Amino acid sequence: MPKRRATLRGAALREPTLSGRLALITGANRGIGLAIARALALEGCNLVITGRDERALAKARIELEKLQRERLPAKLHAHVLAQSCDVRSPDSVDYLFTLVRGLRKPLDILINNAGIGHPNLAVGELPYPTWMEVIDTNLNGLFLTTVAALAVMKRGGTIVNNLSIAAERVFAGSAAYNASKHGALGFTDTLREELRPKGIRVIALMPGATDTAIWNTLWPKAPRRKMMSAEAVARTVVSALLLPDNTTAEKIVLRPSIGTL
Repeated sequence: MPKRRATLRGAALREPTLSGRLALITGANRGIGLAIARALALEGCNLVITGRDERALAKARIELEKLQRERLPAKLHAHVLAQSCDVRSPDSVDYLFTLVRGLRKPLDILINNAGIGHPNLAVGELPYPTWMEVIDTNLNGLFLTTVAALAVMKRGGTIVNNLSIAAERVFAGSAAYNASKHGALGFTDTLREELRPKGIRVIALMPGATDTAIWNTLWPKAPRRKMMSAEAVARTVVSALLLPDNTTAEKIVLRPSIGTL
């Protein structure tokens, strides 16, 4: 039976089992990325959080450190490194992983979460710069971060790629987003087969409509109240990370009550 502990608020929770592990989360200054960072902070993970908004990233670091102080025993308090990174830039990604190597710990968990959407536009109306920005962030950035991470991951590590259900479905007006996510799923499936013999798990996270800021771009009038919360997605990710080493959830599909992205 799992051990129990009491938080400062008196609620009984299981003892964290990921404590001391090193997790890197891209796009961690808001939305699903920040929710996953919070969940892993409560597991006692050492965190490297990245994003392009330096102010939001600094605020997230302060929040995560405070969360650990308030909810975990002192012995489980971990390090939080916040570093701005543009996943589209090889130089920016290289610098990030220079800092990661400086921590002198293997990377146990990589959460590839950074991603953007674009306004709802038919293919004939979609500007090429918009297409390239989405592909660069959602697909090329995924590749760059993963390749850099593989140099510092060992057997027992886990990679989670946040893809969206748009990786398998098509939504009119979202050509660049659809294409980036379909490509990312193909990359993820290939990566899994290549890393399986090396003992590194690869999980495709495919949430449906989740209440995050991306809807300000994709669909400003989207019915947010019917969507899943970012926290619900984060809890599912932690549950997958806690599976025994000889098992894995290769694909996690989460569906809200509405059939949209």
